[in-house]
Amino acid sequence: MTRRKLILIFSLLLAVSLMLGHFTSRAEQHETKKSEKKAILLVAFGTTVPEAKATYNRISEQTTKTFPSYEIRWAYTSKKVRTILKKRGEAAQSPAEALAQLGEDGITTAYIQSLHIIPGDEYDDLKVTAAAFSGIPKGTKIVKVGDPLLVSDADMRAVAQSINSHKPQDMDTTTALVLMGHGSKHPSNIYYPAMQYYLSALNSNIFIGTVEGTPTLDEVVAQLKQRHIKRVWLMPFMLVSGDHAINDMSGDEDTSWKSILTKNGFEVSINLTSLGEFEDIRNIWLKHLSEIINK
Repeated sequence: MTRRKLILIFSLLLAVSLMLGHFTSRAEQHETKKSEKKAILLVAFGTTVPEAKATYNRISEQTTKTFPSYEIRWAYTSKKVRTILKKRGEAAQSPAEALAQLGEDGITTAYIQSLHIIPGDEYDDLKVTAAAFSGIPKGTKIVKVGDPLLVSDADMRAVAQSINSHKPQDMDTTTALVLMGHGSKHPSNIYYPAMQYYLSALNSNIFIGTVEGTPTLDEVVAQLKQRHIKRVWLMPFMLVSGDHAINDMSGDEDTSWKSILTKNGFEVSINLTSLGEFEDIRNIWLKHLSEIINK
């Protein structure tokens, strides 16, 4: 066989090899692209109050409307809430259980949106869980976590403006709106007194207190008396109107905020509308979700 024929045969074999490699590469790319599946996991503390689920439904609807191509799932960070719901026969997954299920279902990228108010213990734990599930072989390759409601100056200004726009219509100089926040021993509890600053800048008769942190109700009562307030509206500064809002805030027990304020001489009215009921507040959470999806 002549040298020329050998070169020709070699060239033909190389060309065929390159063509097969090209088609294989394209097929692999197509298969990879085809196998990519993304989902959104909405994570809240959770609630045992059936009526509060309506707020979760509104969040799901708005999330689906904003991100129509993504599957939406839920998880709850509270073990106590999950235990109660499971005893009722309701589905209630932890973030770890939900992420494991997403991996089993072939989801390659999971966008987790925290529906907590501040970046406290629940949010810290959520980030640790997300990191553990990111990059698992044959599981979720990427897991990202969106910020809770309050993380920036812009967030707090927007929330303060929303609260002020949704305040009771009959408020006057002797009427105050008192918000009940959960509060925390976590350093991020500082967001609550920070919110007081932003609220006061818009309306000096809007106050925020917490159940388990600062400002305390006693501190709020002292400010109400100093401003000669006669009537108080109570409203939850929480995602949903759950157990805290129904019992700790507006219940008839002697330890409820309503009872304590009444004993201190204030006329008390109740507004059980939670933060999750306001579309402009929900938009802040969805803005954080959009940031991790588009990054």
